Amino acid sequence: MTLNLTVSPDFAPDHISGWFIFNTWLQRKLGSGIHLELYDCFDKQREDIKAGNFDLVYANPFDASMLVRELGFKAIVRPIAKPDETIIATHAESDVNSVEDLQPGSSLYATDDPDVNRIGMIMLEPADLDQSNTETTTVDSYVIVAKNVLNKSADAGFFLKDAYEELSELIRKQMKVLVSSEISVVHHTLLVGPKLQQFAPQIQQHLLDMTADEKGRGVLESMNLEGWEVMSEEETEFMIDLIDTLID
Repeated sequence: MTLNLTVSPDFAPDHISGWFIFNTWLQRKLGSGIHLELYDCFDKQREDIKAGNFDLVYANPFDASMLVRELGFKAIVRPIAKPDETIIATHAESDVNSVEDLQPGSSLYATDDPDVNRIGMIMLEPADLDQSNTETTTVDSYVIVAKNVLNKSADAGFFLKDAYEELSELIRKQMKVLVSSEISVVHHTLLVGPKLQQFAPQIQQHLLDMTADEKGRGVLESMNLEGWEVMSEEETEFMIDLIDTLID
């Protein structure tokens, strides 16, 4: 039996090879073939997930809500010390030094990552800005968001904090952060589909044990992760309820 794994498109391009290394490691641990499918578009990935094409998904919080509530997936682990936070940034030379300096009509650039975008809009509320008095352009990746901030097409850009911090130092030096969220309870998670849930404890234990051996630690390093920790059902439901509240 060959399993199918996919990963939320908001990971840094530098870690593409890390996910393939992880896929090979997991195949050996489970003794089963695993096909890894990567996407550069959230919408296409969601379409294929809803079509039942995947057994394992490393999902952002918004998609975790869909996977659990609509498709019967179960969250088993989350990465250690990697809460999902949102950053709003602008060009380093911009006259804008705080969110309150942004004006109606501001040009915003973002990906189609709904939880990041909703949190970003909430953080604009002190400037009395919302979707009705700003112009938001959606692009395929955070690298493209950064490009538009740097060429000043964007007055500000919305970033997943982890994705922002993994931009090159050269790019980050040309930007400045206006505000960063501090929610701390929202995370990417690894979920298993309905067909695999009898194997969930086994898969979970393999992931938790990765820090215990040299090969596992090497795989984690290639993915820029410290390790995994258990994601309980209660924590999953709390996170999903929070995301649903933010998105609605």
